[in-house]
Amino acid sequence: MKAERKSMVGRVVSDKMDKTVVVAVESLKRHRLYGKTLRTVKNYKVHNENNDSHEGDLVRIEETKPISREKRWAVVEILERAK
Repeated sequence: MKAERKSMVGRVVSDKMDKTVVVAVESLKRHRLYGKTLRTVKNYKVHNENNDSHEGDLVRIEETKPISREKRWAVVEILERAK
């Protein structure tokens, strides 16, 4: 049985590269000792085959096989366009 691919939702913060965008994924985590909710942001280099997503877009990304040294994710769909 094959495992499902991981998917996340994030906002495009850079589209200056060819066929690649940088997506910031925000997550909430609880502090181990104090219980305070912390907001963490992680940037992923994501494959964008048709260069159709631009800075500010909300996108869904999915795990894929390694495409380059840092790219292991691909844009699946654009959920919301930037204004």
